[in-house]
Amino acid sequence: MSETSTDRRQALRAIGGAAAIATQARPILGANDRVNLAVVGLGGRGTDHMNEYSRLDCHLAALCDVNQAAQERGVALVKKAKGHEPKVYSDMRKLFEDKSVDAVSIATPNHWHALAAIWAMQAGKDVYVEKPVSHNIFEGRQLVAAARKYDRIVQAGTQSRSIAHKIEAMKMLREGAIGKIYMAKGLCYKRRPSIGKKPDIPTPAGIDWSLFLGPAPLRAFNENRFKYNWHWFWDTGNGDIGNQGVHEMDVMLWGTGVTTFPKSVICTGGKMLYDDDQETPNLQHATFQHDGLQLVFEVRGMVTPAEGPLQVRGNNVVGNIFYGSDGYMAVDSGGWWLYKGKREPEAEGKAQRGETAPHMDNFLKAVKSRKREELTAEVAVNALASAYCHMANISYRTGKKLNWDATRMKFGEAQADALITRNYRAPYVVPEKV
Repeated sequence: MSETSTDRRQALRAIGGAAAIATQARPILGANDRVNLAVVGLGGRGTDHMNEYSRLDCHLAALCDVNQAAQERGVALVKKAKGHEPKVYSDMRKLFEDKSVDAVSIATPNHWHALAAIWAMQAGKDVYVEKPVSHNIFEGRQLVAAARKYDRIVQAGTQSRSIAHKIEAMKMLREGAIGKIYMAKGLCYKRRPSIGKKPDIPTPAGIDWSLFLGPAPLRAFNENRFKYNWHWFWDTGNGDIGNQGVHEMDVMLWGTGVTTFPKSVICTGGKMLYDDDQETPNLQHATFQHDGLQLVFEVRGMVTPAEGPLQVRGNNVVGNIFYGSDGYMAVDSGGWWLYKGKREPEAEGKAQRGETAPHMDNFLKAVKSRKREELTAEVAVNALASAYCHMANISYRTGKKLNWDATRMKFGEAQADALITRNYRAPYVVPEKV
């Protein structure tokens, strides 16, 4: 359902007024100050956030979730790890009014990422926001515009940008290790079992279901639309191309040096094998065309063999292969492998350490230095990678090959252009002017 124009104006005035007050009141951190941090969204990924930040030089000042049980688990985790009890909020808007909070780390479902980050920036907070940074193309543009307008430090949760062996591999590609790159392929062959079918039921006690849905249409509570499985519904998620896949999409753009939208996209596939509630496809093949370069992305949710040098890790094959005039390079979470025609790799590198901690530490250091250029995954970078995922989904959903008009920032096809944004449920509206 869509909000009225009056509702939208009133909501924006209210948010804008509060944001102006909060921004004026926010103190500037010194280089030796600890960042007072809040985590928004305390599910599986939010738990990872709390665990990682507990090991870093920051103060976990507050937690926010619409689920009371998740709040209680979060408080217990922080008390055990850090020895203090954080403030707790159910509504992130109340959290953003807290002037003692310097920065927020957002681990909500995808449909909340952009709006939560924009509200936080309007309230003077720096932001770490999980991938994809947007639920649609429009949101990505608005998110970057807000980061610039409010001069905030905004890190996207694509940890590959802070992983040593991937940094090394990307540098080699950019320096011509495989010659001129003519094609790159991103793979998300991640085993996903069927979610089955579940009936709508009354909302369980302790969950604010309307607040969980936020910008999405109001629906009856269903267990399959809650917790992790929200990824597989268009209202709240983007399928696996926008879940695990956006990591590899980002690496593909990084390695090829692409910083623009493609000229065209075509994506085919479907939901294979399973008869269940899932809406998003578990098989996708997307092709993005540039002058002299083709980018290919595949999603396969069933058990699958390895491809090229990429390894099978826990029934999954997830990574990238870059093809050049002098050879090819494969990169995944375990390392990179460079081939130039021989049976064995010409060179290789191995992973050295975990993924998330260095990335979050990079964010905290940039919050203190106020230097956006020090971020390894500044929000504009992932806004583009997220947009590629959205473009693939739009082509899949419309069943059409789509050309992109870079001047108008549209496809020029009515059905596809309608999916660039969404109908927001007031007052959870990503504004046209941030």
